[in-house]
Amino acid sequence: MAAVDVEDESLLASVFRNSFPESWRDSPDYAAYLQELSSFGVEKLRREPERLAEERAQILQQTRDLAFTHYKTFIRTAECTELIYRDFGQVEDNVSRLLGKLPGFQESCRGFVKQAEEISSSRRMNTLTLNRHTEILEILEIPQLMDTCVRNGYYEEALELAAYVKRLEKKFSAIPVIQGIVNEVRQSAQLMLTQLLQQLRSNIQLPACLRVIGYLRRMDVFTEAELRIKFLQARDAWLRSMQGSIPQDDPYFHLTKTIESCRVHLFDVITQYRAIFSDEDPLLLPPPPAGSLPVSEGAIFHGWVLQKVSDFLQVLESDLQRGVGSRLDSLLGQCMYFGLSFSRVGADFRGQLAPIFQRVAAENFSRAAKEAVEKFQEEMNMYTLISTTAGLGSSIPPVPAPPAQPGTLQPPMVLLDFPPLACFLNNILVAFNDLRLCCPVALTQEVTNTLQEALEKGVSGLSFQVSNSLANTSRE
Repeated sequence: MAAVDVEDESLLASVFRNSFPESWRDSPDYAAYLQELSSFGVEKLRREPERLAEERAQILQQTRDLAFTHYKTFIRTAECTELIYRDFGQVEDNVSRLLGKLPGFQESCRGFVKQAEEISSSRRMNTLTLNRHTEILEILEIPQLMDTCVRNGYYEEALELAAYVKRLEKKFSAIPVIQGIVNEVRQSAQLMLTQLLQQLRSNIQLPACLRVIGYLRRMDVFTEAELRIKFLQARDAWLRSMQGSIPQDDPYFHLTKTIESCRVHLFDVITQYRAIFSDEDPLLLPPPPAGSLPVSEGAIFHGWVLQKVSDFLQVLESDLQRGVGSRLDSLLGQCMYFGLSFSRVGADFRGQLAPIFQRVAAENFSRAAKEAVEKFQEEMNMYTLISTTAGLGSSIPPVPAPPAQPGTLQPPMVLLDFPPLACFLNNILVAFNDLRLCCPVALTQEVTNTLQEALEKGVSGLSFQVSNSLANTSRE
């Protein structure tokens, strides 16, 4: 049956190929009508056009009646259709514009979503920050607290804060806020270092020195050798300030105060150094790092002590050259006591004092002898030997000699008849009296030569004066 239907359909299609539009072939009514036609007989097929014409006329009449009866509806329908068409055009335009704006709107939505996520994340961070407000505030106040501790001298608390900040830096070094806190704490630590070094430049006692060096070691900014150098530099600056405050108008006063200052303060510094630093045996010390030379920490202190002794000897020699009068023996005693006190710390320098005082004593004696000779020559130039001797012998009675004490030597009284020679003797005796206060045995030969040279010059001057006086007498 299905095969017959297919055959009939193909037959009808071939018969009515050009009688109907091509679009009707897909219509089910067209296929049903063709199938119905295929079932009609000849008579019925003959009457079919008439029936169709009548039905068409009837439909047209019904359509006219319907249009006449409902013409208002058709008018409204036309108007509605026009409005709908116009509205659909506007809708299409709006939809086109909407489609054109949709990419930008979509991008804005993505930006809004992203911004909303950022705001949400920021809100979560703010909430977390609010919950940890106390802890964060403590961290943010560390630089201010560090600065307060340093300025008020609470170095123990400042070191604890610095250690805590170092731990924070190791954990959160990438956070800018932590980096800012670390930088501010480092500035406060630098101020603390300056204050500690400044304390070493003041009149500080041993317990305070121990605390300051302990703080410097905990700061870990110097090696052991550098720490020793810094300590000695700071204490040396304080010693220089103490010595610089001594007036230099009077050499004797300046030298005595310098000796006292060095003996007291330098001894204190040496005691502080030995109490703080231990100079161990170099064989027991750990080996130096690869590529670096070993540092003799004991040599640092030894060199500094030698430098201070050398500075003192330079000051001593300079002041002695300026002149201290007849108080050389007092200075020698003070210097020897100074050297003796330093022998307890292994810095006895008394052996270096003898050449200095010996040279000064020799220079003083030589200067006094030279002045005596010069004064004798000046007086001899104004002295007339023969006339004065005659005048004195006729008018002035001889002066009785004072009784001599046992064991003492007295100059002959006849020298009073020759005042220049008596003054020369007095000046030489004064020079010997000054030398007697500080008379090194090593000056024996030098003093003998100086005295012999002075006597020779005196004799030469006296001989010349006598020769002139005899020549003048013979001419008269």
